[in-house]
Amino acid sequence: MATESYVLNVLEVIEETADAKSVVFEVPTDLQEAFAYTPGQFLTVAVPSDQTGLAARCYSLSSSPHSGRHQITVKRTADGYASNWICDHLKAGDTLRLLPPSGIFTPKDLNADLLLWGGGSGITPVISIARTALEKGSGKVVLFYANRDETSVIFADELRGLVAEHPDRFTVVHWLESVQGLPTGEGIKLFASYFADYTSFCCGPPPFMKAVATALKELDIPRERRHQEKFVSLGGNPFGEVEEVLAFQAKLAEVDDADEPEDAGPTVTAPVSLEVELDGQHYAFDDWDGTQVLLEFLESKGVDAPFSCREGNCSSCACIVLEGDLAMKHNDVLDADDLADGIRLTCQALPKTEVLKISYNG
Repeated sequence: MATESYVLNVLEVIEETADAKSVVFEVPTDLQEAFAYTPGQFLTVAVPSDQTGLAARCYSLSSSPHSGRHQITVKRTADGYASNWICDHLKAGDTLRLLPPSGIFTPKDLNADLLLWGGGSGITPVISIARTALEKGSGKVVLFYANRDETSVIFADELRGLVAEHPDRFTVVHWLESVQGLPTGEGIKLFASYFADYTSFCCGPPPFMKAVATALKELDIPRERRHQEKFVSLGGNPFGEVEEVLAFQAKLAEVDDADEPEDAGPTVTAPVSLEVELDGQHYAFDDWDGTQVLLEFLESKGVDAPFSCREGNCSSCACIVLEGDLAMKHNDVLDADDLADGIRLTCQALPKTEVLKISYNG
């Protein structure tokens, strides 16, 4: 079973830098509700592939919800099939198949003071947060933006415009490797120390995010004010049996047949008492026997639970365990702090206790 996907028209392809382009989609009136999003969320895109039928990739929305615009920004990577295909081939008038917005990398309070960290193309969800907070919130926003050199700065003109428009609320600090070298842990820590009361959101290359996370921990910034976003290329197909991916189904079947729990630990096979909070609704079940992962069980009960990759490679299906515990078969996105906070991926979750209560509401 897959969540419903949609084919959208490409309205515009914008060259942001020599190796990054923004793609603007046309969302018809009848799909506006399905594609409503919060700043920091992403779209899952089906990029056509001769070898696998498609390459499923997650790209953050760089637009802001209040703009009425649905725009992703893609930076090509040396060996990245999907990013290179988008940058080389996609044009206005083309179509792409998408899953609706997902993700939990989004502020709970737009009025909070925000410390934003962007490394390279990691600016994509971060600028969506900045745009929205400046337009709809009242707090101060500080952006630390690291890049290779001046020519690789995505959204350079817009950032200057936002600073001019909000001089008392928005500060941008550029760190260029060509001028200052790579950002150091001590330099990041010193910078963060001036904004210890702010809520941080960080996205960028793994070494950059690790350095920021380490600095914030050393400054004793509370976990609830430290947020990171990372993506792993999706190896499976979250789009179901659509025309573009029929050739991919045999491969998926082989993967599913071999999908045994990896280090999931002891799990419960007796009926589990399960309570779920989702979008203001409350569900209760007493017949989950642990033979299905939690996401599949909820789907079998008609619950429209969120997901994207189904492989433990993104955070779309993440929930918070309020009572009991869940083991996971696979996890490529949650770190030790996330796990300690009770966050679990339902697409990989099996019950560890006979009584469970989870929430998708954060």
